[in-house]
Amino acid sequence: MKKRLQLLKVIGKLLLLIVLWAVTLVYALFQGGFVSWFLFYSFVPFALFSLMVSMYPLSNFEVERTFKSTDFKAGESMEVSLHIRRRFPFPLFYLVADDIVSPSIFYRSSFQKAKSIIYPGFRREFHLKYTIDELPRGEHHFSAVRLKTGDFFGIFEKETTVTCSNTLLVYPSFVDVIYRPMESRYDQGMTSSNVKIQKDTTMATGIKEYQPGDRFSWIHWKSFARTNELMTKEFEERQSHDVLVVLDRESSQAFEPMVTFAASILKAILRKGAQAGLLSIGEDHISFPIRGGEEHQRQLYHHLAKVKADGKYDLSKVLEGEGINYQQSAAVMFITGSISKKLISTVRSYAKRNSSVVIFLIKEKGAYLTDEEKALKAMAAGRGIWLKVSYEGEFDSAFSEVKNA
Repeated sequence: MKKRLQLLKVIGKLLLLIVLWAVTLVYALFQGGFVSWFLFYSFVPFALFSLMVSMYPLSNFEVERTFKSTDFKAGESMEVSLHIRRRFPFPLFYLVADDIVSPSIFYRSSFQKAKSIIYPGFRREFHLKYTIDELPRGEHHFSAVRLKTGDFFGIFEKETTVTCSNTLLVYPSFVDVIYRPMESRYDQGMTSSNVKIQKDTTMATGIKEYQPGDRFSWIHWKSFARTNELMTKEFEERQSHDVLVVLDRESSQAFEPMVTFAASILKAILRKGAQAGLLSIGEDHISFPIRGGEEHQRQLYHHLAKVKADGKYDLSKVLEGEGINYQQSAAVMFITGSISKKLISTVRSYAKRNSSVVIFLIKEKGAYLTDEEKALKAMAAGRGIWLKVSYEGEFDSAFSEVKNA
């Protein structure tokens, strides 16, 4: 049915062109004189050009899209180049090139559409360039280029879509964060340690008097048989800087700053030589184990580049239901855009596992704490939970209060 309609349209346009040509001819025959014949002969080339445009195949166009780089971070500008080629140099009056791109790429840019007009003439090759001044984080797809041309009168208009697929991954922006290992907090007071301490039970370095709380398996039986006094083994203590970052993907106006903050602290932790893991909680729960290395860092950044605010449940419900599995020696950092009593209570249960725990409440630039949030921050402090409010643009000082917390 569509093909029949298109055929009828073409026939109708041809009839219109013939009618216009016949009108100018009849006018010249009956009117006579220089002006009428000049009008007729002037119309003939344009009519012939329109007829040739109707028969010109746009299928002979080829398009290639290139970028100066494939490694971009959010907020950077990007130049896109389109190289258009054709085999037959027909003198087209104009050509409109429209780059078909996922709308998400223009989310933050003042440049809202990749569309331009070209006057090709007899050229077989021509180049187009456009710049997206502020790239948003995420995965963006360039699927094809739409080409459109026509004649002088606008009677015949032709359009084709040339497939030209590219995928661009824009990583989150980073802020240079001065990372400091978190201090431990206990319900009895404010005792702290710069790093987490673990006993390496595979290597005994000496013996000491038995203290309440020492494990039964640590008793040094040879010394007990010799002196009849309970002695326990001393083990080598090793420091642990392991960190687990938990990202709350529930919808929030501060979600993009949250992703930027997560990427920044992960970069800072790994740059210090420590090990880090990521738990991304949203519609699906994606977990990256605690480890180091460049390959692990690339995996974390790749996930943060594509992550979306698709969480359907409150973070506290997820923590209560499924919970999180992690090394008890690891510090846990929760990154969220909202806070509640339930979340503080749930996080407190993790703090009791001898882990350093902190909640980072991320706020957009220019935002303020509500009275309820101030009360919840005081409540968290009273329960031994460090709740740090970090504003967009001030992430570099996120750990400045750790020593004094």
